[in-house]
Order: sequence, then C-alpha cells, then structure tokens
Amino acid sequence: MKNVYIETYGCQMNQADSGIVAKVLTDNGYTLVNNQDDADVILINTCAVRDNAEKRIHNRVRDLQSLKKKHPLLKIGIIGCMAERLKDSLINEDKADVVCGPDAYRDIAALIGQTTGINVALSDEETYEDIVPLEIDSDGISAFISVMRGCENFCSYCVVPYTRGKERSRSASSIIKQAESLFNKGYRDITLLGQNVNSYRFEDNGKVIDFADLLAMTAAINPLLRVRFATSHPKDLSEKLIDTIASHKNICKYIHLPIQSGSDNMLKKMNRKYTVSQYLEKTDLIRRKIPDCALSTDVIAGFCGETEEDHRQTLEIFKRIGYDSAYMFKYSERPGTLASKKYADDVKEEEKVRRLQQIIDLQRELSLSSNKKDIGKTFEVLVEGESKRDKTKLYGRTSQNKVVIFDKQDNKKGDYILVEIENCTSATLFGKKKQ
Repeated sequence: MKNVYIETYGCQMNQADSGIVAKVLTDNGYTLVNNQDDADVILINTCAVRDNAEKRIHNRVRDLQSLKKKHPLLKIGIIGCMAERLKDSLINEDKADVVCGPDAYRDIAALIGQTTGINVALSDEETYEDIVPLEIDSDGISAFISVMRGCENFCSYCVVPYTRGKERSRSASSIIKQAESLFNKGYRDITLLGQNVNSYRFEDNGKVIDFADLLAMTAAINPLLRVRFATSHPKDLSEKLIDTIASHKNICKYIHLPIQSGSDNMLKKMNRKYTVSQYLEKTDLIRRKIPDCALSTDVIAGFCGETEEDHRQTLEIFKRIGYDSAYMFKYSERPGTLASKKYADDVKEEEKVRRLQQIIDLQRELSLSSNKKDIGKTFEVLVEGESKRDKTKLYGRTSQNKVVIFDKQDNKKGDYILVEIENCTSATLFGKKKQ
C-alpha cells in the first residue's frame, strides 16, 4: 500500500497543504501517482467554507466506493477542513478509512496504517515550517507559501476559526528559505498565503517582523521574482503595507480585499469589524498610492436578514469601487457558526439566486470596462504556459493578475515579455508581443 493519489478542492491554502501531505508521505516511502486507478490510497483535501463544496465531497467519496469494490484494499481518506468538522459522518456514512484534520498531517502515514485512522486535533503551535512542501499539480512557474495558519476574526458566517484554529505565524527565515529554494528551481511567481495575512507577526531576537516587512524581504530575493499575497482583511490593511507594495516593482499591483456586503447593517451582523466608510478609506488610499493597482473582492448575497436596500447598497459599492474581478456567492448556513446560532437564514432561496445574479451581471460589466481600459497599453507579462484553447498561443498574467493571451513565437514558460493589449473580453486580455 504505497501508491497515493491526492485530490485538492477549495482554496490556495489547501493546495499548499496538499504539498505538505505529499512531502510527509513520500518521506515515509509512498509514491505519488497521477491516476486514481493506480492508487492504493486516495486522499481528498477538502473545503468546508460553503455547503455546495461539502456536498460535492460527499458525492465524490461515495462515488469512490464503487472503485473500492473492485479494489478491496484501497483506502479512502478525507483530509483538511471538512475532516475537522464532519469526522463522524465521514466515517459512519461515507465509509472513509482515514480522517485527518489540517493540524495532524504529520500523522497521516500512521493513520493510513490503521484500520480506521482519525486525528482531527487542533494545535495552537503547528505551522509545518520545517516541512518543505512538494509542488504537486504545479506549472513550474507559480507556487504558494503558507506564512501563517488559523484565524481569530470569527466572522459570523465562517467555519474557518473552528476548523483551522488560532492564528500562528511561521518564522520569517523559514518562509524566505522556502521562497529562495522555489526561485532557484525556476519558480517566478510566489503567493504568500494566510487566512488574514495582515495579522502575520513573528518575533526574531527581539525584532518584530510584520507582514509588510515579510513582503519586502520576499521581494528582495530577486527582482525576477513576482510576489503576491492572499488574503487581506480590510480592518487590518495598513498604510505601511500599501507603501511597501507601491515601492517594490516586483510586488504585484493587485490586492484581494473582501468586502462581503456594502451594507453597514450586514457588516455588523457578519462581525466584519469595519464599516463601509472605513473600507472606502482603504480603497481610496490604495488608488491614491498605487494608481495601477487592481482590486478584487468577495461578496455574499442573501445573508441573514438582508433587505432589498442592503442589496442595493452592495451593488452601489461595486459601482463606486469598480472592482476588476470578484468572487461572488449566495449565503449558505454553516452549522456551528455564530450566524447559525443567532440569526435566521430567512432570505428565500430564489431571492438569494436573483440577488447573486444581479451582482454577477454587474461585475461582468465592471470587469469588461476595466479590461477595455487596458487596450492600447503595454504590460510586462510572465509566461505561464500554452493557451488551453490554442496551442499556437501562450498565456500569462500581468502584475494586476489579469490573464493575457498572445502569440507563442519564440517565447517560453518563465519568460518576461512586453505585450501590447489589442482586445479583450470580461475575463481575458488579448495582445501581441511588443517589438
């Protein structure tokens, strides 16, 4: 039982965690395989943020039971946030053999060796900083580095504080060492990850290193290394961090800043700890200090008690800011959260769908408008690979995190080239190499 297949669902943090699990298992004699049919063990790294994500995992695990009938010795494991939250049902109903929470990955090999292996204990200290993750499902150009784990914001709709525990930061030296290693292997685009990177804080010999310091240290590795980060909480986004982004060419001019709602009433219910006016102060500061910075956001439609006026205010804030892109969802109640205990999920499903669609339609217009403004401009693009639709073309991203498609010519993955934008859709820029 030495071949393992790992599937990853959900956020970039889960992708980084899958690399940790892969490293632990290969150090214990396992071999990673790219096909589930070749596997003795199938591990599914899960997300518990939304109800649809959990339903998808339940269905996937049940589908795998048919594969297990053909291969009785096959072991199926659930790892990550969903394992932490639903360990009993995963074992009893879905018939998983292994359930391992996000703070127990060091034990994964031992758990696989048990008849039924379970460890979902949370830790106040685990950061895995001594484990160098394997880059699985990687394009060889972009990589993710977890700089901290856990969350203590306790937004009323969110399960993350309950599934990933308290905030704790990795040492800056271990992060820089990992980033240097990735750069030396050819990676050119690194994203520093945390549930709220603005909370990063590590004390080294009496010196406190905050996230702005860490970002600058990472950028200093090499000017050819692009540095990104996710995610910022608006309440903690500092002017120092904005200044740091502005002063380093290779720190990407892109900030993901979740607003969740444009209504102060909803933000208070969500326990977001900022008002719309305070959020706008941050975005106005970004626009002033980093004029070419792209902004994206998260938003929830149909949260508990949301009125039509609350929804209208959300649409207005989208228009006011003019987001370049957004991740948009309708509210799904998560058991165990403050919202599930305190507020009624009282917005009808059809109303949630309608409001979400309005937001999506508006954002599509905003994204198209943003991209049209780039036509005629020239951007430095990092080549990430061939276009999936046309093998004669390449794709890459601008510093603003916009995807660009252009002719291949003699360029290759990892090159930086100047591309003049000629056309666009709401999702993609199209251009030609600047001669």
